[in-house]
Amino acid sequence: MQNTIRIAEDLTYLGGNDRRLALFESAYPVPRGVSYNAYLLTDEKTVLFDTVDSAVADLFFENLAHALGGRQLDYVVVHHMEPDHSATLRRVLEAYPSATVIANQKTAVMLKNYFGFDGALHLVKEGDTLSVGRRTLSFMFAPMVHWPEVMLTYIPEDGILFSADAFGTFGALPGSIFAEDIDFERDFLDDARRYYFNIVGKYGVQVQNVLKKTAGLAIRLVCPLHGPVWRENFGWFLKKYLTWSAYEPEEKCLAVFYASVYGHTQNAAEIAAAAAAEAGAKVKVFDVSVTSPDELLSEAFRCSHALFAATTYNNGVFVSMENFLNDLKAHNYQNRAFAVVENGSWAPQAGGLMEAALSGCKNMRQLGGKVTVLSAVTQEGAAALRALGKCIAEDMQR
Repeated sequence: MQNTIRIAEDLTYLGGNDRRLALFESAYPVPRGVSYNAYLLTDEKTVLFDTVDSAVADLFFENLAHALGGRQLDYVVVHHMEPDHSATLRRVLEAYPSATVIANQKTAVMLKNYFGFDGALHLVKEGDTLSVGRRTLSFMFAPMVHWPEVMLTYIPEDGILFSADAFGTFGALPGSIFAEDIDFERDFLDDARRYYFNIVGKYGVQVQNVLKKTAGLAIRLVCPLHGPVWRENFGWFLKKYLTWSAYEPEEKCLAVFYASVYGHTQNAAEIAAAAAAEAGAKVKVFDVSVTSPDELLSEAFRCSHALFAATTYNNGVFVSMENFLNDLKAHNYQNRAFAVVENGSWAPQAGGLMEAALSGCKNMRQLGGKVTVLSAVTQEGAAALRALGKCIAEDMQR
C-alpha cells in the first residue's frame, strides 16, 4: 500500500525506510537503518527527483503511481548516480518510457556505464534553468559532494532546495519525515555528523564552495536524499555544516583513543583521561580495537583535543591505531590539539610514529611531551600521565 506524504503544494515525498540494513555502503553500521528519499513535483509537467535503492523499490513504485494519479511522468532529475539513489532508475524509465532524464554530462556517462542508457536526455550545465509550468528548475553543480557528477536543484518560486547527499543523515525516519517533528539534536545529530565525516567529510573545500553558491538563495524547504526534510530552523543545521566543512571543532572536549593488548596502555589512557576530567575537561574514551571506525572518525572531528595512546607492535604502531590514524589522514584531519602516549616493553616506537602521522596533518598542535610506558604504569609514569591530562584540560580552557 502506498505511503506518500505531502511536503508542500504540488510536492510529494515518495521514499521509504530500510531498517534491516546492517552496513551502509557495506562499510558503516546503521543500527537505526536509513531512509531513501525521492520526491515528485506535479506542476504543468511532472518531475521526479531521484529514485531509490532497490530495498524499498516496491513501495516507491506504488507511491509514484499514486502521486501521479494517472498522469504521465515527464522528467526525472538525477542529482546523484550512486545506486542507493539510482538502482530503480531503469525500472522507472521502463514504466514511463516517455520520460526525459535531466542530467549533466558526467551523469550521462554514468548512465551509460550503469544501464547502457540511450533514452531521451536533457543535458544541463551550471546555472541552467527549465520551466515546468508555474515553477522553474535551476541547476547548480556540487562536484565531489561526494561524487563528481552531483548536482542540486533549486525552485526559486517556492524556495525549495533538492540537496542530493548534502544535509543527509543515517537513521530511518520515525513516522514524520520533517525535522521539526523530531528531536533532531537528540536523535539524529550524531548520525548526521557520522554520515557527514565518513561520506562527505574529505571534501570540505568542495562543500564550502556549494554552501557559498546557496548562500544567497531564499531557502524555505530542504529535501535531502537521506534523512529528514527541513522546513524550520534549517539555519541551525547549516551552521553545523559550516563548522564541519571548515574542519573546525564542534565542541571543546577531549577524545581519548587507545589501542591496548593486555590492558596496561588502557590503564595509562584512563589515568590521563581522569586527570583531564578532574581538571574540568569534557572527556570521552574509546578503545579503537572494538569501536567502529566511523564512530571514531566522527568523534575525532567533533572534539577540539585528542589523546592517542598505543602499544608498540612489530616495531610499529598497534594495527588498530595505525588504521585509525590512516583513516584520519585520508579524511583531512586538521586544526586540532593532540597528545601522545606510547607503550613498549623493550623498544617503544609507537609514540614517535604517531607523532609523525599527526604532525603530518594540517595545523596540528602537540601538547606536552610524549609519555612513555614500559610494560606497566609505574608511580612515576602515573604522575606524568596525570600531568599530561591536566595540561590538555588547561589548554582547552584558554
